[in-house]
Order: sequence, then structure tokens, then C-alpha cells
Amino acid sequence: MTYHSSVAPDPATPRLPAPDMPVHDARVLTGAENSTALIVLDDKTYTLRITRAGKLILTK
Repeated sequence: MTYHSSVAPDPATPRLPAPDMPVHDARVLTGAENSTALIVLDDKTYTLRITRAGKLILTK
């Protein structure tokens, strides 16, 4: 029998990746002076940007 908790996870608790999942630091990807990075998937290029508020935006 499976039980599900009705309690929502605490947003202050960091979510840990699965042991086999790669982890990348967004500030390393975007560089020290820049807050953007280009990410290529197949033939499409996406822009990863860190906002002034510290949020990530990924655009095509």
C-alpha cells in the first residue's frame, strides 16, 4: 500500500538532485562578468539569463 503525504514540501528546503543527475552552477555557466550563456540543443540556440533578482530565464 502506498501512502501520500498531504503536506506540501517546504520551499526553503533545497531539492537535491538524483545521484546520477548532472549539476551545473548557473553563475559558472554564465561567467563571472556576464549574466548570460548560450545553450545549444540540436540546431536550436537558447539564451540562459540570470536576472537582477537572481532568477533564471531560458529563452529561444
